[in-house]
Amino acid sequence: MTTAADPQTAARIARTIAGEISATPAQVAAAVTLLDGGATVPFVARYRKEVTGGLDDTQLRTLSDRLAYLRELEARRVTILRSIEDQGKLTDDLRRSIAGADSKAALEDIYLPYKPKRRTKAMIARENGLEPLLRAIMDTRATAPETLAEAYVTEAVPTVKDALNGARDILTEELSENADLLGRLRAFMRQEAFVSARVIAGKEQEGAKFSDYFDHRESWAGIPSHRALAILRAAKEEIVTMEIAPDPEAGQDRAIAMIAATLEAGGETPGDLWLRGVAKWAWRVKFSISLYIDLLGEMRERAHDEAITVFSRNLKDLLLAAPAGAKATLGLDPGIRTGVKAAVVDRTGKLLDTATLYPFQPRLDLRGAQATLVDLITRHGIELIAIGNGTASRETERLVADTLGLLPPGGKAPTKVVVSEAGASVYSASELAAQEFPDLDVSLRGAVSIARRLQDPLAELVKITPQSIGVGQYQHDVDQRRLSQALEAVVEDAVNAVGVDLNMASAPLLAQVAGLGPSLAQSIVLHRDLNGAFPSRKSLLKVAGLGPKAFEQCAGFLRIRDGEDPLDASSVHPEAYDVARRIVSACGRDIREIMGAAGALKGLAPADFVTGDFGLPTVRDIFSELEKPGRDPRPEFRTATFAEGVEDIKDLKPGMRLEGTVTNVAAFGAFVDIGVHQDGLVHVSQLADRFVKDPHEVVKAGDVVQVRVTEVDIPRKRIGLSMRKDGGGSARAERQDKSPAPRGGKPKAQAPGRGKPAETGAFGAALLEAMKRK
Repeated sequence: MTTAADPQTAARIARTIAGEISATPAQVAAAVTLLDGGATVPFVARYRKEVTGGLDDTQLRTLSDRLAYLRELEARRVTILRSIEDQGKLTDDLRRSIAGADSKAALEDIYLPYKPKRRTKAMIARENGLEPLLRAIMDTRATAPETLAEAYVTEAVPTVKDALNGARDILTEELSENADLLGRLRAFMRQEAFVSARVIAGKEQEGAKFSDYFDHRESWAGIPSHRALAILRAAKEEIVTMEIAPDPEAGQDRAIAMIAATLEAGGETPGDLWLRGVAKWAWRVKFSISLYIDLLGEMRERAHDEAITVFSRNLKDLLLAAPAGAKATLGLDPGIRTGVKAAVVDRTGKLLDTATLYPFQPRLDLRGAQATLVDLITRHGIELIAIGNGTASRETERLVADTLGLLPPGGKAPTKVVVSEAGASVYSASELAAQEFPDLDVSLRGAVSIARRLQDPLAELVKITPQSIGVGQYQHDVDQRRLSQALEAVVEDAVNAVGVDLNMASAPLLAQVAGLGPSLAQSIVLHRDLNGAFPSRKSLLKVAGLGPKAFEQCAGFLRIRDGEDPLDASSVHPEAYDVARRIVSACGRDIREIMGAAGALKGLAPADFVTGDFGLPTVRDIFSELEKPGRDPRPEFRTATFAEGVEDIKDLKPGMRLEGTVTNVAAFGAFVDIGVHQDGLVHVSQLADRFVKDPHEVVKAGDVVQVRVTEVDIPRKRIGLSMRKDGGGSARAERQDKSPAPRGGKPKAQAPGRGKPAETGAFGAALLEAMKRK
């Protein structure tokens, strides 16, 4: 992370960020100092509350992102100032304008006239001596430009038309480098522009999945991220053409009038008429194109931001899903022709046994499959059966249900659970899986992953790249670097919120602990393999390469069960152990009797244990940890029960009431797995019997919900669902009713003066308005 150039700049950045995250500049400055010193966001959020005034991890993540942007902005500001100063063109007014630019776009607008550029038509026109012609036209409006141009006809400029075109090129370039005009036009476009999509003739069948956008038009300012990303993808795949522009008549007239107003060309003289023609030309060949590119970039960035936020939320919910716990588990990776892959793991996730079952076509070895299942269940004391939700999932679930009826009476039957297998195949073929199971067939590794992710989703999913887990729509369309950074931050926050068992965690899980990383995680595992379990947190310092700084960052997030010090099983940081022991001493009881005992600290006041180094927030956290050491913030485990006989989209009928699991939450609704190999959509309008702005207010990934089927579109593989109890309309109807703008055609309201000459009607009114504002 680059550092701020000077204290004044640092203070300005701190004030800006403070306003954005609802904090004080002092809080921001304190957090920046910690982050610049190498502290991680989880560590600062958990163990430096007194320093930052209690900034949480969400505020700190935003702070970190904005800090990087604003520092880049300041660095660019310095570069631009130096460049203009070197050219000898830096005035006091220009310096103030550059200092006041609050975004990279505004800064670049100011710099545009001074930016080194390739040879342009305007440069050639100036070399041909045509700049005086332009000044003459602007100063002598009553004389016809053609008359003035006659004096500039030369060998290099053979005709009057060529002379006027050269003057036009110079003026167009000057207008395009006018920062104030650019800013006003950009603001106008942000408010008035429409995003339009039209299908390319002959592409209707090939692009059927984009049929909603074959004749689509809506406001640029209001288009939601999922529709923007869909149109961008359709345009990239050359299914539709896309345009970002104001209304073709009234809107464009207003934009041209703004340009003409800058030239003060409101009169009826020959010079004014020519200047208005240049304004129209400049809009058509310069501004409409450059502003389209600007707004396209802004729309893409805005859509990416919103999409990445949705992906991050979904990933967090998935990672923090309820763990089934440390129980012997049988993982089943369903398949038809290639068979059902089975893997047994013990309560710690260690692989014990594998098998391949062939109950379906072409072998149809149902008896053999059931016999193998019964043997695995009874021999290994299986308590949970995890079934992947891919192809043949429902058939495999039915096989398991029938097989459980064949178990010897008297014992407790295992619980069967359908588990998302998103990313399992990615893990199976990964280098990490090859290292874990070098002698195991790739297909069987997927069954191991499915079993383990039921036991502890977090511990297993960290082995898979976040993009492979399937946490949102269009995730491969967004900026992959930013997506990766955001999702990695989510993983880091989730892992540190839960805590990690130092003596059981895999290297990928340890790598996500604050202050560690892949290299130190591997060193910890190697040390553990060579020397046995770590007896205490302090013994971590014996790991090669792990110094005091890394220890400070990671120690509080690592847990040691039944170690030398009971506090090592809690989230109390070793630096605060003395405070914890003072609290225990005040109780007059052994620490092992106090930890986890409800009411053991009753009667003690946290304020009595505050020291110069540890304030009230930290002491209160210590009290909480002593009462519930190593508490897991994740919810209790619960599963959905799929309806019997509903195994394919063809089995669905409107009105059916089913139970399912939320797999994904988007800005427009939630996707729910109801056991038919195709998730259904609960549109945001169908999530509750009240208005819902953000679907995350109602559901999150992993929730078990009750839904009603509202529509089934088999050809397009679309399932409409509702969670409303009032019997609301279909999801499709709601989608259309909620559409923010009409699809296709022009807005119903037309501007006055439609079809009149440019000098009258809409353009004339717009020009007068622009002149008044100016």
